[in-house]
Amino acid sequence: MALSKKPYKGCRDFYPIQMRVRDYLFQNMKKAAHSFAYEAYDGPLLEEVDLYLAKSGEELITEQIYSFTDRGDRNVAIRPEMTPTVARMVAGVHRETSKPIRWYSIPNLMRYEKPQRGRLREHWQFNADIFGAEENLGEIEILSLVDKLMKNFGADTSMYGILINDRTVVDSIFENLLNLDKDQTYKLYKVIDKAKKVKADALDKMITDIITDSNSIATFKEYLELKDFEELFSYLDKNNLAEKSQSFKSFVNKAKNLPVFESLQYDPTIVRGLDYYTGVVFEVFDKHPDNRRAIAGGGAYANLLQIFDENPLPGIGFGMGDVTLRDFLETHKLLPDLSHAKNDLLLCYFEEDCEETAFKLATELRELGLDVELNLGAIKFKKVFKLAESKGHNFLGMIGSNELVDGVVQIKNLSTRDGENIKITNIKDIQKFIKG
Repeated sequence: MALSKKPYKGCRDFYPIQMRVRDYLFQNMKKAAHSFAYEAYDGPLLEEVDLYLAKSGEELITEQIYSFTDRGDRNVAIRPEMTPTVARMVAGVHRETSKPIRWYSIPNLMRYEKPQRGRLREHWQFNADIFGAEENLGEIEILSLVDKLMKNFGADTSMYGILINDRTVVDSIFENLLNLDKDQTYKLYKVIDKAKKVKADALDKMITDIITDSNSIATFKEYLELKDFEELFSYLDKNNLAEKSQSFKSFVNKAKNLPVFESLQYDPTIVRGLDYYTGVVFEVFDKHPDNRRAIAGGGAYANLLQIFDENPLPGIGFGMGDVTLRDFLETHKLLPDLSHAKNDLLLCYFEEDCEETAFKLATELRELGLDVELNLGAIKFKKVFKLAESKGHNFLGMIGSNELVDGVVQIKNLSTRDGENIKITNIKDIQKFIKG
């Protein structure tokens, strides 16, 4: 039986045209990170399963990870997320590293999920994390980085919003107002996470399966209907929980005076599924009616380093997958035309006796930093323009017998059709004509 030419289900082959898109996404991710002085890091593709058992959450472990026992009888997994890895790495160096620690990465991740629009089993994800920042300031910086990243792609707040909540506030409602135990709290978090995805009667059933007291049910439903920060703080004041909201209120007051606040919107259903979040949590949401979904998410984690017997070091980070990001850009028509490679020059020669000169010229231009494709073999004049345009070149260089005698190369700007004959020995003049 012949082998399949298709990649493994939920994974992708990246032919050059797909690589151009991926490179474009990665370049803008790196640009945003570097503009905030974040440094790149990376970790291993395999981690011990215990790392995820410690903090990631039951669903990830039981349903989504690719795990196996290696030849050393170790239970390992292909990384499904990057936060436990960065926590492990930070735990190893934070004592001798100045704070805050600002790191980013673009790892390849694998999760066993049902492939669908916006979700595959394999994807690349931009992660940025800051550890050891002062209270609320790291949160504001990460959200500002998210906002900067979206704007780098040409998006504005008519296209996306950053939906935000605080797990500390939600915990206080569950524990102090609804008097839930740990098991009930865990289950109700899962209900909140699904609140927008199910019908009203299904939501009611999920709530009443956990909460039986009618007053508590009404109080919880009132929470789910909160629309903005002011309504939240009024709700907490009314229920004598103002003290529990001081940190979040301070965060909101600081953010109000900054550009990122325009993107922020309070949403009581944002809690994020992973168990290690302890404070601010958020999701970047696409507002387009054809793609109304989260395209990124993250949050604060105060105790993540404790799994390595280290003292708590507050951190906050986020992840944005390449699949959801590309869907967002395509939906809003923000993805540039990347159907062709963007090289500086296609250099062609018409007779074999021009070959040596063409090879030498191509080498010298590359040494000056130009991207030059040399057509390998003599070509007819009538084919060169069509060839250059089909490959997306900006300029065309031509050497024939007449140019060889005169010691020149004919350079054409393919967008304007302007051209010049330039001495082959005047390499800098050729570079200047091409680069401007």
